[in-house]
Amino acid sequence: MDNYSFPLDEVFLALGDPTRRAIVNRLVFGRASVKELAAPMAMALPSVLKHLRVLERGGLVRSQKIGRTRLCELEPAALRTAEAWMAQQRAMWEAHADRLEAYVEALHTLEQADGP
Repeated sequence: MDNYSFPLDEVFLALGDPTRRAIVNRLVFGRASVKELAAPMAMALPSVLKHLRVLERGGLVRSQKIGRTRLCELEPAALRTAEAWMAQQRAMWEAHADRLEAYVEALHTLEQADGP
């Protein structure tokens, strides 16, 4: 789990904002220029660029400048890392819940065996 801590911190920080999640959702459909990403947002271009820097720092987005246009695309590896961590957490908590359920059932069986 510690192996993931720094990258996961950055990934979850990046995904913790609705504007950045909207950018990621848009990039699922393919590359887009910063201008295209900014178009549906009610904010200035410099603000969108700040959000993109956070996404890049989290490894979720990569960009490259082609001429005067900066194109952005999704980097799925960071999402896979976060998904793997969440799957580990889910498996651990499901195992805990299963053990708790078995314990409660065992207690219930003991109570019934002891009778009223």
